This record gives sequence, structure tokens and C-alpha cells, in this order.
Amino acid sequence: MGQMVEWIPGDAPPDENYWAALLSQGENARTAPAVIQMDAWGGANVDVPDESASEPVGAEHAWRVAREAMDEGEVLQLPVVGCNRGGVLVAWNGLRGFVPASHLVDLLPSVDEGERYRELRRLVGSRIRLKIIELDSEQGRFVLSERASRLDESRRQDLLDSLCPGDICHGQVTNLCSFGAFIDLGGLEGLAHVSELSWGRVEHPSDVLDPGQSVEVYVLNVDRERNRVGLSIKRLQPDPWQSVEERYRVGQVIEGTITHVVNFGAFARVEDGLEGLIHISELAEGNFLHPRNVVQEGDVVNARVLNIDSERRRMGLSLRQVEDLDWTA
Repeated sequence: MGQMVEWIPGDAPPDENYWAALLSQGENARTAPAVIQMDAWGGANVDVPDESASEPVGAEHAWRVAREAMDEGEVLQLPVVGCNRGGVLVAWNGLRGFVPASHLVDLLPSVDEGERYRELRRLVGSRIRLKIIELDSEQGRFVLSERASRLDESRRQDLLDSLCPGDICHGQVTNLCSFGAFIDLGGLEGLAHVSELSWGRVEHPSDVLDPGQSVEVYVLNVDRERNRVGLSIKRLQPDPWQSVEERYRVGQVIEGTITHVVNFGAFARVEDGLEGLIHISELAEGNFLHPRNVVQEGDVVNARVLNIDSERRRMGLSLRQVEDLDWTA
């Protein structure tokens, strides 16, 4: 067991000697801190570091990441790796942080210092949700608070309880991945699936959104048990299929851009969110091996509207009938 550190009330800031002793000789501290890798949802995965490694993460990088987490108000879920009578030690990216006893939520006040210390020791090995409240790399200060994280959690829960499907909110894009975009609604993240970003075809969310971008979103669903919120951006824009028959008519010749070529024909974008199918039999006269022998993605073509079905969201187009008209003319 390490050297006993003089007890200081949790509300009092530790002096330099206390801080140095706390970081190097905190009672019940493990010989090496765990290394925490944060995931996109703010969770934590704990790995036990190699005892022979002098520093799991470069110190300069670790302090920079900690500063970013503090500036962004990020809530971290970290393991308690040690304690003394003033509070507990936690580990993150090779750094040791200190949580004063007064900033622990479930620690009951007691005049019995022995019982207080036993309660702190029971926390070793557990994980708690924390926010960084003080950071000074030159002085080696890394102070966190469970109470501060609970305030954020309370606001987050209030927001989750107040949201209803159909609500319109403002948010900020925090992360883009292949299946959609995570959007911060003010302490609560929601997910806009890639299919809900635009009425048009979206290959990847980064095609239409940027990290940090402010957006207006429509709340599709709220799952309070799983703390999940489904969002949509496209629902705030008019669905082009609802008025397609007002803007186009059968027999009309329109311009489109080939978006996909498949073995049974080609799809042409008429406008954002509105695509028509040119069946292989309507591409051209004569025989050809594959639709790619006639058109390629990106080609701009003139096509005749053969049919419109707004309910099934389908439009039939023809290149052959435009060419036939040009030839007879």
C-alpha cells in the first residue's frame, strides 16, 4: 500500500505537494492506469496496458484530447483505479485524473472519516460518468466531476422526455457514417438514416452534409427506453412525387441525367428526388449486348414520358421514341 496522504476536505483544492503525492502514491492505485478508447456514442472500452510500456499514449496528444473533451463538454465513462481520503483516481489515455469526494454523487456525507474512506475504496474497479472541470498540463492538473455530468444527464433526459414525433428541431451534425448522420439536438444525439437525408439518391451522408453543419430536422420517432431518437431532414422538404403529375405529363419530352445502368435498363434523374426508368426495350432500336452500349452514368439525355404513377413512385421514360420522332421529322 502506498504512503498515506494527508486528508483534505473534498471542497478544498489540493495544493501542489498533495497533487504530486496523489498522482504518484494514491492509496489502492494500480501500478498502471487502464487505457480508455472512447466510441462515437461516448461509451468506453477498457484495455489493460502493457506494464512495460512507459506511456500508453503520448503525453502531448493525451492532454490535447483531454482539452478537446473539456471544451466540448464531453461526458466520459472512466474506471476508478485508486483512491485516498480526498477522492478517487481515474484513468484515461495514460493520464491520471482526480475526482474530489465532494464531486461524487452517491457518496453519503459522514462525520466518520473511516466510513467515508471505506466508501471511496468500494468505488475502485467501478466506472463512473464524469466531465472534466479543470485541466492544466503544465501543473499536471486533471480534475473531473460526477456531479457536473449528472447536470448534463438531467438536461439530456429532460430533452428526451419532451421530444415527440413530428417536432421540428435545430441541431448540429456531429458525425457522419455510411448508414447516416448523428445530430446533436442540444445534449442529446439523434440519428438521421441515410434514406432520410434527401428525397434524392444519397450514396454517402458526406455527399450532402458536413461535420459541424447546423441543420433543421424533423423528429420521426422517440425510443425513451433505448435513448434513441430518429430524425429526418428530407421530411422538411416537399416530396417531389406528390406533385409530379402537376409538373409532367405523358408524351412530354424532358431532360434527364443517367444515374444507374443495370441489365434491364437505365435510371435517369429528372430532378432531385425524382428518377424515371428507361427500360432496355426503350433505349434504342436494333440489337445491343447491354444498356451500357447505349448510355453511361452521367450522360444527359432527352427522354419521352411514357407513364407516371405517383402512388408507386414510378415514371417510365423512352429514348427510342424521341429518336424516332427526330428521324421522322
